[in-house]
Amino acid sequence: MLKSLASAALAIGLVFSTAHAADYVAGKDYIELPTAVKTSDPTRVEVTEMFGYPCPHCNSFEPLLSTWEKKQDDINFQRVPVVFGRSWEAPARAYYTAELLDKVDETHQAMFDAIHIQRKRLNSVEAMADFYASLGVDKEKFEKTYNSFAVNMKLNQGDSKVRSYQVDGVPSMVVNGKYRVTAGTAGGQANMLDVVDFLVAKEQAAMAKE
Repeated sequence: MLKSLASAALAIGLVFSTAHAADYVAGKDYIELPTAVKTSDPTRVEVTEMFGYPCPHCNSFEPLLSTWEKKQDDINFQRVPVVFGRSWEAPARAYYTAELLDKVDETHQAMFDAIHIQRKRLNSVEAMADFYASLGVDKEKFEKTYNSFAVNMKLNQGDSKVRSYQVDGVPSMVVNGKYRVTAGTAGGQANMLDVVDFLVAKEQAAMAKE
């Protein structure tokens, strides 16, 4: 009797799993990249958010993403600030500077608030340094790092990822260098994270078989 119940439960689980898998389709709910991009850690599924501080859609997405990220403990989560124009370079540099100084957690949401709520004009290294100093970042270290070789290299790497991931709008989420998810493909920002979860599970299952 118990064996029969277990078999029935397994069958039901497989039906639900199959139905859920059918919910998300490549080319409709997400885009499968023509060429997979190598990830930084092949032992874990990598999830990358492509974003920009000046982007209002990224600003509205951030609270959803932040809540989602706090629940993740088995993925390699990364952010890449894109540069879609001259005005996007300064905040991208600021993000990489904060990253190198290990200050992203203290400054990330504050940057969105400064641009979209407080309407601060952070269009120079001096203005950026003063703002980050107000958040507890050493001003001298910030100014020294902002135009450093390390930040320039990160900007170049970010531009390369934009091209490799074929990103033409933000926010975009890229799963394991293989799949790109946007609000447009997923049917809304909240749905983006559901699709990402599905793709993460898909990649983790594939890794488990290797």
